[in-house]
Amino acid sequence: MTIPMILGMVMMMSFGLIDTFFVSLLGTEQLAAISFTFPVTFTVISLNIGLGIGTSAIIGKLQGSKEITQSQHYATGSLMLSALLVGSLACVGYFSIDGVFSLLNASPLLMPYITDYMSLWYLSSVFLSLPMVGNSVLRACGDTRTPSLIMATVGGLNAALDPLFIFGFGPVPAMGIKGAALATLLAWIVGACWILYLLAIQRKLILPRLLTLAELKESSGDILRIGLPAAGANMLTPIAGGVMTAVVASYGPSAVAAWGVGNRMESIASIVVLALSMTLPPFISQNVGANKFERVERAYSITLKFVLFWQFAVFVFMWLCGGWIAAAFAKEPQVSSLIQLFLMIVPLGYGMQGVVILTNSSLNAMHRPMGALGLSVIRLFVFFVPISVLGSYLFGLKGLYWGTVIANIAMASVSVVVFKRALANHKHDVVDSETVVDEKGSVK
Repeated sequence: MTIPMILGMVMMMSFGLIDTFFVSLLGTEQLAAISFTFPVTFTVISLNIGLGIGTSAIIGKLQGSKEITQSQHYATGSLMLSALLVGSLACVGYFSIDGVFSLLNASPLLMPYITDYMSLWYLSSVFLSLPMVGNSVLRACGDTRTPSLIMATVGGLNAALDPLFIFGFGPVPAMGIKGAALATLLAWIVGACWILYLLAIQRKLILPRLLTLAELKESSGDILRIGLPAAGANMLTPIAGGVMTAVVASYGPSAVAAWGVGNRMESIASIVVLALSMTLPPFISQNVGANKFERVERAYSITLKFVLFWQFAVFVFMWLCGGWIAAAFAKEPQVSSLIQLFLMIVPLGYGMQGVVILTNSSLNAMHRPMGALGLSVIRLFVFFVPISVLGSYLFGLKGLYWGTVIANIAMASVSVVVFKRALANHKHDVVDSETVVDEKGSVK
């Protein structure tokens, strides 16, 4: 299940990386501008991820119970709910571009570039919501290949359109940073049309109509009960990222540009972890439901060991190739050196970060979304931000980078302890529920 997801995630993550690469060819100001947008765009994407988690949990259970009609209602409701919520958030974001990015310490020089990019990106976010949640419906039904194909195709289309709209060709004018947003918009429109046709016509997994208000209200409650805590946990990441971007901004546009490239590379470096975070939860859910707790412990342990080994190999690769990667994304020597410094330090903590991500997804699979939300709060606002800011204060930008590594190591240790306690409590709850006292007082 994971291998197709990895291939799809490669293309999915290529959106931001390809945008960043082509925008970097425009100059440091444009690269810094798109770097400022990361926390905001990821906030919207996090809402989609949370809704997808809620959708997958509900649809999977209904499909397993053979309640096909009910599953169609909930799947239709999840798509409508995501479009409404993301659309509302996008409207708020569009009319608050200046205020939000001013809070992030974006300079007046960068604001025109940020406005050009975000004004179109907010529109594309509505179309982004449909494939993201629609793919969750497919995965809940056991299909991971089709979502990967959709992500790969849409990612490839985005890659092809980026240079066309950014630099222009023939009758198409050069649009600069706005062209990157337009390429993303058109790619997601194709993805949205594709997933709707697939779900409604070909697979018949959703109803070929909109739900009534009463039907939407009924289906939304269950989806939001799981989806909102999951979305909240994901949304905390860009909030913390916004704080960190504001701190990095004090070092100048070159530092922000390097920070943005580093974060894009982190997305690519974490593809295997993210793919596992989508395929490990169904395995855990099924085995918890069957009371096979030994398999849960073994799967969790083996997965963490694999991720630690894999991400260390990624760190070695990025450390060795940091100079070439930096040269590909930066023309100015100062930006290039800061990117290389990032790649030589921060990826050392990616393995521990993977432990945290997989623990969170495992807790959601055990229907403990509030536990996952609590871990996210601790990770970001007890460890990540305070330790990184302290490192910045004491040792400058290098100290900030090392602070992220230390925070990930500390949080990974906490995560493992929390998961083991949650599993032990679940075992205890199951034993209690299965204990029956008969009329004579003997325990069966």
